Order: sequence, then structure tokens, then C-alpha cells
Amino acid sequence: MRPRTLPAAVAPVFVGSALAWRAGDFDLDASALCLAFALLVQIGANFANDYYDFLHGADNRERVGPARAVASGLVTPAAMKRAMWLVFGLAFATGLALIAWGGWWLVAIGVACITSAIAYTGGPYPLGYHGLGDLFVFVFFGLVAVGATFYVQAGRVTVAALIAGAAVGALATNILLVNNYRDAASDARAGKRTLVVRLGPGFARAQFAAAHAIAAAAPLLLSALGLLRFEVALGAAVVAAVCGSVLGRRLRTASSAAECIGLLGQSSGYLAAYALILSGVIVAG
Repeated sequence: MRPRTLPAAVAPVFVGSALAWRAGDFDLDASALCLAFALLVQIGANFANDYYDFLHGADNRERVGPARAVASGLVTPAAMKRAMWLVFGLAFATGLALIAWGGWWLVAIGVACITSAIAYTGGPYPLGYHGLGDLFVFVFFGLVAVGATFYVQAGRVTVAALIAGAAVGALATNILLVNNYRDAASDARAGKRTLVVRLGPGFARAQFAAAHAIAAAAPLLLSALGLLRFEVALGAAVVAAVCGSVLGRRLRTASSAAECIGLLGQSSGYLAAYALILSGVIVAG
């Protein structure tokens, strides 16, 4: 299930729900269903990644990260495939319940989310193997997740939801980036052309910094829209900039798989903390 990645599913639901609360439209049932759907899609994506990376040869003995269930022999490929479809089936059923709030068009959003989760490493054109994984994480774990969570409660999508979604999506993408940064050598040998493999570690470090810059700018932009007091937004932006600088320095100096694994956990924890703090200041105003 890869618990370190799960904040990427929780964070956008918290932020989208905080925006709904501020707008006077918060609905606990809808928010809980969004959270369940997001977690199930994330877990299903992790199962799919474990299964398809084994089939493609990306998870092998040369890999330096944590052991994968199928590649290490703990789970058979057939069992992992069944688990993947079971979790995605539960996610789809959960998403159907949201039709009562958001209408039938949410079916298309749900199908797109699940399809992208599978297509990251599976299908005829695996997104992660062609350098498109980062873009899809940014879109689906940021813009779509925050925007849809807000929409099913408020019945609309606002500029504020898109700004907050961009910040959350950027930090979620950093979790993937650190993972790919660590696995660059083995991914290249397996033909997995992630952005780190395609454009090199220098570009990856610049992308990592840019994501933190987006996260730092978001509170100031939300303040300009009147959602946050300026002094609160400025304080949040400064804290985000400092945290981003610290994590960026750790990425630049990482020279071992163990350091990257530690940074992966720190990046995931930072996303969770960022989402909680941003949600809190949005609710408080």
C-alpha cells in the first residue's frame, strides 16, 4: 500500500473541504466519500505500479529502493492483479455515491482517475515510462482532486480551488520526483524514461524547487482573493519557503538510496503538514 504516498490522496480532500467550509458549503458525508475514493485510487495505483513494474522489469534485483511485493516474491503477480482490480472496483463504487452531490458527469472524472492510475505503469503506453507521470500527478492529485472535492460540496469550481490545487499537486509531484530520482539508474536500464532519466538530475532539482515555490506562493495568492489575512498568508509563505529550501538542499546533497528514501518520507510528511496548515488558515480566515 506504500503508506508514505497516502498523504498525496488525503491532502487535496482536506484542502478542498476547507475551501467548502469557508464558502459555507461543507458537507461531511460528501467530504468523507471523496476521502475514501482518493485513498482507494491511491492504493490501487500503488498495487498497479507494483504489478506492472514487475512485468516491465523495472522492479528487479538491481533496484535500490524498498522491496516491492511482487518482485520480492511476497505476492504472486496474479494475486496483485486481483487486488488491484478489487480496490479499483471499490473506488468506482464509492465514486458512484458522489453522483447524488455532483451529478452524473462525476462518473467521467472517476473513470479518468482510475484509468490514469492504471496507465501510469500499465497499458500500451505507460505514462511513467514516457516522462508523463509528473504531469498526471500534478493534474489528478492537485487540480482535479481539490477542484472535485470542492465542487461536490459547493456546486462550482473557483479560482481559489485551482490555486490551492496547484500547490497540493506540485508537492504531490515532488513525492514521485524523489522516488524517480532515487531509481534513475535502474529505470534507465529498464527503459523507464521518467523525467529524471530524460532530462537529468539537474532538471529534477530545479523542478523540485519550482514545486516548492508554487506552494509558497499559494497563500499569498489566496490572500489576494480575500480568503486569508495578509499577515497570515505571509507567515505561511515564509514557512513554506524555508521548508522547501531545506528539502531542496537535502535533494542536492543526497548521495545514497537511503538518503533519498528518507527524503521521500520527509516530502510526503511535508505535504501532509502543508495541507493541514493551509486548511486550518483557510477555515480560520
